[in-house]
Amino acid sequence: MRNPKIGVVSLGCPKNTTDTEVMLGLLNQSGFQVTFDNDEADICLVNTCSFIADARQESVKTLVELASEGKEIIIAGCLAQHFKAELLEELPEARAVVGTGDIHKIVEVVKAISEDSSLRVVEVSDVPNDHQEDALPRMQTGFGASAYLKIAEGCDHRCTFCIIPMLRGDFRSRTIESLVKEAKILVASGVREIILISQDSTYYGLDLYGKMSLAELLEALHEIEDLEWIRIMYFYPGEATDRLLETIARLPKVVKYVDIPLQHSHPEILKAMARPALPARVVTRIRELVPNVAIRSTFIVGFPGETEEHFEHLVNFIEEQRFDRLGVFTYSLQTEVPSGQMAGQLPEKVKKQRRKRIMELQHQISSQRNQNLIGTELDVLVEGFDESKKLYFGRSQWDAPQIDNQVYVKPDERYSIVIGDLLNVRVFDAKPYDLIAEVVLTATEQPAIVASCAVS
Repeated sequence: MRNPKIGVVSLGCPKNTTDTEVMLGLLNQSGFQVTFDNDEADICLVNTCSFIADARQESVKTLVELASEGKEIIIAGCLAQHFKAELLEELPEARAVVGTGDIHKIVEVVKAISEDSSLRVVEVSDVPNDHQEDALPRMQTGFGASAYLKIAEGCDHRCTFCIIPMLRGDFRSRTIESLVKEAKILVASGVREIILISQDSTYYGLDLYGKMSLAELLEALHEIEDLEWIRIMYFYPGEATDRLLETIARLPKVVKYVDIPLQHSHPEILKAMARPALPARVVTRIRELVPNVAIRSTFIVGFPGETEEHFEHLVNFIEEQRFDRLGVFTYSLQTEVPSGQMAGQLPEKVKKQRRKRIMELQHQISSQRNQNLIGTELDVLVEGFDESKKLYFGRSQWDAPQIDNQVYVKPDERYSIVIGDLLNVRVFDAKPYDLIAEVVLTATEQPAIVASCAVS
């Protein structure tokens, strides 16, 4: 097998998505054929997730299914970093494992196993502290007008429930220059929205510049012509400084959206998690400094030792704060991190009941918030056409892809709507997590949208 066709499965978070796109870009640049139809593939590259138990189960299920189909597999990412020996032992079909800090070696790995059918390759650094400054080639796996830009890798925080430092190493930033270069390449390909991602984006630059420098990065990206939106994921509560928030408020291209995982509200649980205290103060400050902001947060229920009193505190906090967007996770036991050894581990049934109650509360909050938008106008980035609904769909600046609201837009015979259009629409109907809108016409507009941008 001298030139195998490479299939791909990418699991897990947006950071994994960018790693997958880089590996595919490197393979494509080196002349390997890449296919998104795994039935056609000779070897399947699976970029795995090992963040929580459910993610590990999904990764293992995917690997077993591909193996049962007779596919040879390259296992990359967090599961490879976590369980390299076990994977090679349990899956004879696994030809290679590639850790989170070794994805840039993917071409050498594929060449090696292509030339020797008996070879099994392990490229998993014990400490994943790679540092890539170049804007590596990428093959985008999504569609539409948005792309992720990974600004840093790893994490220096040591939350007691989180395995990320073990899987991805300590925090390390990329330079502003390399990020601007990659962003310009993405925009030149038709991207209209750049989404900044890392485990803790607000920490950006401290290792390189001696101070947190996300504001400076935003200023530099804001100068890129034809870039419409810049979105930041994720904020760490103790690092949402006034200077950063004021920069977000001031720069038109930076969307007024703050994704800040608070994880809990009760001081005792936050202390046990090794998370910052006083979350209400942080939320209040964001709303004061960023007008018209949408705040998304995530919380963990069922953390070891969480009592009914702790949980009720969290319910009341969410009801008071009325977050625009909200995610809730049940605590996932992992013995490798401190919380896995804590007393007071709760039954899964209790965790699920608590999650259900908060999601029901948030359903009510989201419904009311969306109802309040009926009759208002907003800009929507068009991402596709839903054949079953016969409506275009996209997102407002207050919605991140795949996790937040969608806005459905009625076709208008006077306009040729194209993926990548940034449309001004008026909301005329609302569901708990979706809005229905129509294009707003003005006296000066022509039958074609001047600012449309086709994205292949």
